[in-house]
Amino acid sequence: MSFPLMVFAAGFGTRMGALTANRPKPLILVAGKPLLDHALDLADQAGAGPVVVNTHYLADQIARHLAGRPVTLSHEADEILETGGGLRKALPHLGDGPVMTLNSDAVWTGQNPLSQLVAQWDPERMDALLLLLPVGQATGHKGTGDFLIGADGRIARAKGAPGLVYLGAQILRCEGLAGVDRTVFSLNILWDEMIGRGRAFGIVHDGGWCDVGRPEGIAEAEAMLGV
Repeated sequence: MSFPLMVFAAGFGTRMGALTANRPKPLILVAGKPLLDHALDLADQAGAGPVVVNTHYLADQIARHLAGRPVTLSHEADEILETGGGLRKALPHLGDGPVMTLNSDAVWTGQNPLSQLVAQWDPERMDALLLLLPVGQATGHKGTGDFLIGADGRIARAKGAPGLVYLGAQILRCEGLAGVDRTVFSLNILWDEMIGRGRAFGIVHDGGWCDVGRPEGIAEAEAMLGV
C-alpha cells in the first residue's frame, strides 16, 4: 500500500534567526544533508507518491534544489496558507484518497515514520492517524504534549497535561478541507472534528525524533544521528 505525500516546506523559519536570512529552513544542513532531503529520503524508502512540496519563502532556492526530481511544487505565492490551506491547495496533485503529510523540519531514527503509519492505517476506523512521542522523548521540543492516547488508540487533546507530542507525520482523509470557509487555516480544524467523531487515532513512533526548528536543534539532531 502506498499513499501520496505532502511535505510542508513553506515557512519562514524565523526561529532559526540569521540561519534563514538568505536560505529557506528546508535547505539547512543537518549531518551534511538538507532537511528537505532527509524528508524526501523517508518518502523514497516508504514508496510514497506522488510527492508534493509546498513553497513560499525563498521558493526559487527550493525549486532549483529539486529540479529534475520527481516532486511537484505547490507554490503559495501571496501568503503562507498554513497546514490546512496549504494541503487543500495541493490536493489536485494528490488525488482523492487519504494523504500522508510530513513536516520538513525534523530528523528521525528508528523505523521509517511513513512506513510505520502505513502499516497501522485502518480505513474502516480512521480518518486520521498521527505519529506521536511522549514529551520527554521528543528531542528539541519545547512545551507540553499535544495529545493523549486511549487504550483503543483514539486521541484526545492533552489540554496542558503531560502527554504525547505530534511529530509532524500523519495519514489524513482530506474531504473535510472543502468545507472550511477560510483560506489560511491549520489542520487542527479537521483534527478536532475527527476527534469529536472518534475517528482520530495515534501511534507512538518506534525510534527517535528531533525538532530542528531552532539553531541548537542542528547539534541535537546530529548527536541523535551519531555524527
